[in-house]
Amino acid sequence: MADWNSTQYLKFKNERTQPAVDLAMRIKNNPKTIVDIGCGPGNSTKVLRDIFTDANILGIDNSPNMIEKAKSEHSDIDFDLCDALSLDGKYDLLFSNACLQWIPNHDTLIPSLMEKLNDGGILAVQVPMNGEEPLFRLIREVANESKWELSGVKLQPNETLTPSEYYNILSKYSSAFDMWEVKYYHTMSDHKALVDWVKGTRLRPYLDYLGVEKGAEFEAEIIERSKELYPITHNGNVVLGFRRFFFMAVK
Repeated sequence: MADWNSTQYLKFKNERTQPAVDLAMRIKNNPKTIVDIGCGPGNSTKVLRDIFTDANILGIDNSPNMIEKAKSEHSDIDFDLCDALSLDGKYDLLFSNACLQWIPNHDTLIPSLMEKLNDGGILAVQVPMNGEEPLFRLIREVANESKWELSGVKLQPNETLTPSEYYNILSKYSSAFDMWEVKYYHTMSDHKALVDWVKGTRLRPYLDYLGVEKGAEFEAEIIERSKELYPITHNGNVVLGFRRFFFMAVK
C-alpha cells in the first residue's frame, strides 16, 4: 500500500487539528515526557508543544512521508519513524489524535500503551467513530459494486470498539478515566471538497488499487452520488458531520 500523503491530509489542517486542541486542553497535569502517537505531519505535536512548553516531546509515525513533512515543518520538535507497539520507555503522557483506529486489537493495544506510562501518567486518545455518516456508507456501497472489481483491495484496519467496550477496558487497566464524544460540523466548499476530505484516508487504498484513470472515475461517481445525500446550504456550501470519541485514562 502506498505511503500516506501529507499534502492531501493537510488540505483540511484546521479541521483535523481542532480535536487535538480540544483533547490537549483537557489535560490539567503538567507532563514532562510526552509522545504523540501517530503524529502525522506534526500538526498535533505542535499543539502539544504550544501547551506544554517545558516538556520533552516526541512525535512518532510509521509513515516516512508524514515524518519527513513533520521534520521540515517543525524543526524544533523531535520526530521518529516508529509505530506505537515498538515504542520503548515510559512517559507522563501518551497522546494520540485520530490514529489508533488504524491499529487493530484495542483490547490488547490499550493495556500495552498503559504499561508505557509512568505512575500517574495519562493516555489521551481521540478516534473517529463516523462509520454511519452518509458519506462513509456511500463509499462502502460504491466499493462493493462488482464493476469496480475491488475485492482484491487490502484495507488497513479502520475500526473502533463501542464506548461500553472501551469503558470495560479502561475500568480494568486505569486508576481513573473520562470518556466523551463530540460531533463536529465541517463546512465544505462543494461536493468535490467533501470527497477530498476522505481522499487521503478512507478512499486511499481504493484509489491506489484502481490507478489514475479508473481511480478518477471511482472518485467522480462518489462525488456525483454524494449530491443526493448532502444538499447545498443557503450560502452554497456543503456540511459534513463528523463524530469523534475521546478518552483520558490515568495509570
